[in-house]
Amino acid sequence: MRIVVSGTHASGKSTLVSDFALRHPEFAVLPDPFDLVDESWDSPGAALFATQLSISAARLDPDETAGSLIAERGPIDFLAYLLALEDATGTSHSRELLEHATTMTREGLAHIDLLVVLPLSTRDGITPGADEHLELRDGMNDILLDLIDDPEVVGERTKVVEITGDRSHRLSTLEAFAIDPAI
Repeated sequence: MRIVVSGTHASGKSTLVSDFALRHPEFAVLPDPFDLVDESWDSPGAALFATQLSISAARLDPDETAGSLIAERGPIDFLAYLLALEDATGTSHSRELLEHATTMTREGLAHIDLLVVLPLSTRDGITPGADEHLELRDGMNDILLDLIDDPEVVGERTKVVEITGDRSHRLSTLEAFAIDPAI
């Protein structure tokens, strides 16, 4: 089983991945791609998101990471961030960049079985800090929810499930899908 946990920043991805990994050590854990980039990129920008998209897509290839895995973030996250950044700043990225990002996203997601999306919800009890770029956070969330319904991006093979609720509910729901993908 190959799982990607997606969602905007401060949506509970790290907690869910960590909780799942503690109970399922047979899964390789792929950290947030942000942890793998140069720390000098403190503020969000197209180059940062494009780099993370590339990292997240490449590491989903079975030749790169074989076997069962759970990844914090996938390429769809960074496609959503690129599009949300356009909306937030009023600037547009080149058509070639967006086409390439969409292709890499589709190709990366073709190597996973389950895309878990953590949409923003007030009932989850997650409160972001003031430094969390709230406009970008909300915009990315909305765009991500649109993208997961687009077969041109997600493909036909990948199962998509949205999970909300408190920490224990999220974990039990993820475990149910990971154990019995037919749900």
